[in-house]
Amino acid sequence: MSVLARDLSLLDIHADVWHADTLATPHTQVVATGERTLDALLPGGGWPLGALTEVLQPTGVHSEWRLCLPALARCGQGPVVMVGAPWVPFAPALAAQGLAMRRLVWVAAPAAERLWAAEQALRCAEVDAVLAWLPHARSDQLRRLQMAAAEHSKLLFVLRPAQAQQDASPAVLRLLAAPASDAGGDALQVQVLKRRGPPVEHPVSLHARPAALAMCLAASRRHALDRTATHA
Repeated sequence: MSVLARDLSLLDIHADVWHADTLATPHTQVVATGERTLDALLPGGGWPLGALTEVLQPTGVHSEWRLCLPALARCGQGPVVMVGAPWVPFAPALAAQGLAMRRLVWVAAPAAERLWAAEQALRCAEVDAVLAWLPHARSDQLRRLQMAAAEHSKLLFVLRPAQAQQDASPAVLRLLAAPASDAGGDALQVQVLKRRGPPVEHPVSLHARPAALAMCLAASRRHALDRTATHA
């Protein structure tokens, strides 16, 4: 048997072998991001369950809810645990996207305890998803979260600063999200830095505010104007 024939035979035997020039077929389920252009870039067409997704952002940018909220709303009915979130999210915005505030668990852990808190949340059977703000996490610490997410098939997002892209990461999926410089704040650019597949050359552009959220904010502004006019 020739070397080429033997190699082809091995590929036939291992049908799940990932080829670097094609998107991998995930071994776990995925949850759609809510954006077709982004789904098209992700293996399986969405955020992976049982794996670490790392979202990097420039200082002062907080696009995590814009990216994660649609998936959090449809991933189940159990708790969504936020570890080290910088603030309590805006309830009407969550409701507009289908995520009830009653599902949110806000863990205000000090920086030294966030890793432990996130790991415990991943091991809780009732929890559907975990978002952890871990700006200074080391690669070995992230690997612990990756293993816990894989063991318990959880949706896991870790939020870190953009400069962390210079560091090694065990994340299955790694993205950089930043406002588009030429869109006046109305667009968000998402660059896929790491995935099981060929490199992504260009970022995708998403509306900074989903349609449902934009309608919610517009209604809120109209209500405020109506109240002002009534009391004038």
